[in-house]
Amino acid sequence: MMSVPDFSYAVPGDGMAMPFTVSILADCGDVREDLLADAENSGLIVRECGPVSALLDSGAEPAGEIVLVDCQAPDGGIIPALIQLDMFAARTGAYLIVSTSAELLDDVFACCDQSCPQILVDPTPADRVLALGRARAGAPGRRVRELNQEDRLTLLRLTEQVGEIARRLDRLNTGAGAGAGGGQAGSAFRFESPVQGYNAPRDEGEARLTRPLRQSLPDPRLIRRIIRQRQLRARFFDGELFADPAWDILLDLTAARAEHARVSVTSACIASGVPPTTALRWISQMTDAGLIERVRDDGDKRRAFVALSDSAAGAMACYFAEAGELAQAL
Repeated sequence: MMSVPDFSYAVPGDGMAMPFTVSILADCGDVREDLLADAENSGLIVRECGPVSALLDSGAEPAGEIVLVDCQAPDGGIIPALIQLDMFAARTGAYLIVSTSAELLDDVFACCDQSCPQILVDPTPADRVLALGRARAGAPGRRVRELNQEDRLTLLRLTEQVGEIARRLDRLNTGAGAGAGGGQAGSAFRFESPVQGYNAPRDEGEARLTRPLRQSLPDPRLIRRIIRQRQLRARFFDGELFADPAWDILLDLTAARAEHARVSVTSACIASGVPPTTALRWISQMTDAGLIERVRDDGDKRRAFVALSDSAAGAMACYFAEAGELAQAL
């Protein structure tokens, strides 16, 4: 394992927070250099920097409070390594950040189910610096106070706004054209369900997806039509004007539940209409809020899906029922 000397820093006095430490794991040397620069720019103390295989071969564990790992290449050995790192992070409270590609997203999502890591898809330097900042704000045992739900949403929206500014500046500096989607998460959707009585015990598999609701979901063809109409706006207006990933994900998962279909995390990211890294942050937030559940594939433990929780499905059913009544009245 290639070690990096600690950066010199003054020993904090009473009442001052100790600097955060980070372990950088990447098999590609150029990527390691990029991650090292990002960590330095974020004010972190780098404890170690080397390939993933070296850490696993040595039998050692990462020394940093934050573990930044790159998983871009479809290497058969990287998935077992991620499982091990995920279990380590869950056991020790370390904060795991995984950079990956769209090709490997489903595999990475399936094997990282213990520590709730941040997953970045083809991240820019701005995405990585923002992820490190979020890790510093949310690292276990290092918070000044626990954030309530309103503060969490405010922080998420502020993060997306800062990220979008950084991406725009990056496009201006590189001369690239406008990218797809926007990171501005201006959703008005509240992360709590107004519907009571849908908190039945959860079970695994497709049976959970087909459990009857007190209010039936509408015909999935209607939901798909609504989704297409929402997507049509981007043909005539800037898509960032209408970015509402939480609602778009809920619509897609509602249609899938009515169709008794399963949705991969990659498919949910596409449905959101925003970059995958942004969509994954919303999926994580909605999972924490109890709107989305992670569903393990009983036939293949290496796969996992996302689905509406029973309470969210009940809320969506009631929403469509009331919207239908209003439409008939008009």
